[in-house]
Amino acid sequence: MNLFKQIKVCVIGLALIPMSTTTYAQITNDISHEEAFEILLAAKKNAEDSNVLVNIAVVDAGANLKAFIRMDDSFLGSIDVAIKKAKTARYFDIDTGELGELTQPGGIIYNIELSNGGLITFPGGLPIKNKDGKIIGAIGVSGGTIEQDRAIATAGAKSIVD
Repeated sequence: MNLFKQIKVCVIGLALIPMSTTTYAQITNDISHEEAFEILLAAKKNAEDSNVLVNIAVVDAGANLKAFIRMDDSFLGSIDVAIKKAKTARYFDIDTGELGELTQPGGIIYNIELSNGGLITFPGGLPIKNKDGKIIGAIGVSGGTIEQDRAIATAGAKSIVD
């Protein structure tokens, strides 16, 4: 077979591959950007209604930053804390306040906050679940008291299932 015929057979064969192979889209339980913004805005509204200046981070199912807002005049140091609260909540699929109870001296995972590039183990980070109860991301809020941060995060996380 000459070179031209070999190339022709190869090209035809490659053209037929998509016709003979069934492809499927990857199915993930991940937060969409629309959901991330809806959550972010619901949390921001709760913060404004409570007269609290905070930073709010939303991460996807892979703990990657999906949406973020720093309210005017909120603490600069709270930027990193909000992001780490969201990541921590997703890494362990738990309220960061509940995780904090397990990390106290003598706790079963004491010092875990030193792992993963630094975790935050006090309230303000929550996993985000969809209407089917699947975790699709997490939210982290920082800048208020821990009670305020948790309440604002809760308002955001619940906004897509209410």
